[in-house]
Amino acid sequence: MAKAPRAKARPAGERPATARLAELSLPDFGMPDAQPEIPAALYADRVERLRERAEERHYNRLVVYADREHSANLAYLTGFDPRFEEALLVLGPDGPPTILAGNECYGLAGAAPLPMRRELFQELSLPSQPRDRSRPLVEILRGAGIARGGRVGVIGWKPHADRSAMDVPAFIVDELRRTTGPAGAVENATDLLVDAGNGLRVINEVDQLAVLEYSACQTSQGVRRLLSGLRPGMSEREAVRLLDWNGMPLSCHLMLSSGPRSSFGLLSPGDRRIERGDPFTVAFGVWGALNCRAGFVVEDPGELPAGIRDYVDRLVGPYFEAVAEWYGALRVGQAGGVLQEIIDRRLADPFFGIFLNPGHQIHLDEWVNSPVAPGSTIELRSGMALQVDIIPATGTPYFTTNIEDGVALADASLRAALASAYPDAWARIQGRRRFMNDALGIELHPDVLPFSNIPAFLPPFLLRPERAMTLAG
Repeated sequence: MAKAPRAKARPAGERPATARLAELSLPDFGMPDAQPEIPAALYADRVERLRERAEERHYNRLVVYADREHSANLAYLTGFDPRFEEALLVLGPDGPPTILAGNECYGLAGAAPLPMRRELFQELSLPSQPRDRSRPLVEILRGAGIARGGRVGVIGWKPHADRSAMDVPAFIVDELRRTTGPAGAVENATDLLVDAGNGLRVINEVDQLAVLEYSACQTSQGVRRLLSGLRPGMSEREAVRLLDWNGMPLSCHLMLSSGPRSSFGLLSPGDRRIERGDPFTVAFGVWGALNCRAGFVVEDPGELPAGIRDYVDRLVGPYFEAVAEWYGALRVGQAGGVLQEIIDRRLADPFFGIFLNPGHQIHLDEWVNSPVAPGSTIELRSGMALQVDIIPATGTPYFTTNIEDGVALADASLRAALASAYPDAWARIQGRRRFMNDALGIELHPDVLPFSNIPAFLPPFLLRPERAMTLAG
């Protein structure tokens, strides 16, 4: 892959802004009254666009697999996500697709906004449930048009360089290969939906962007409540209630941990009492959004152990400066490698422990794919939703710091459409942009639409949440 261009240099003589702690007033950006809905016609449009891509690759049929953990591709196409069970969609060049569902999801599939021909296939049901009413898989597949010598693209949830590699259960893949025979082909086609540069799901329509903004309001406002209400003596389970989860489907388990447990990051809350001086981390994700913050349960650096009282200068300040430059480089047409280079240049010291992609695409699932990698020439496109996800893993008593927020990129045409169709969301987005520029000193390109109600707001000392990092002033 060709080396990506370097980030634009500052003008000669201009010194990089230095991060500092300041008393900041985080505005009330508002909350949506109701969740926007994806119009039923949009699901049909997505299916037609996927059919066009299947035809370009000479597939006779596409087979889309879903389970509870990996339902985003199917939900994107149909509005149906299986509960408890797996499901399988067979998509031909025309007509209603065929949906295979088990005992408990057969009825649910019938309520999907996309019309589908339902087929009960009880092997997708839970262990020991009845399996006496469905036809053999081979008959169902043949009835859906999968034939000897056919070319079948299989969409699981991860693309692989070797198209013969699948992340779909073997009993399904084996039957597909037997049915198409040696003259046919069964290939991994997941990239049609999730390719980092051109997948259908990485470019969002205006209605989908509105849904993602709604989701980000829920998670970010929850983390904001937690930052305001956290107190020593609470149990972790009491603290997590401050998120005020509204029942939306989660994109990942709720993560909250304190003290020695917090170094693992991914743990769920337990009964441990949060103590003054603890390291602390929280992450809250629903379909379309995730927000995370981390720091210490103290009021000031004097409460930290003597060896890490330079926590802000050593870790948080350089991190915030790097994230601010990353934000400033975002725009339609930017190469993903430029974002990677900013983090490599600023946080290359092994102390910071950055090893995952510094930023990725987000949708119903928390991580769709990432255009951000060393040397990546993948260009960011209008309609992409991105997660600011730059995670230090110091492995030291300095613990970590973290800004995880969602943004979208939109050119002038898409911005106008969003402002017209969803004026309240647009007003919230503009308020967040003003805050980031005026209070935090982060200048955003017009293409950048912040979705978080705590946009780049980073208080390192959690008992003083009004003191946060800034480049302004």
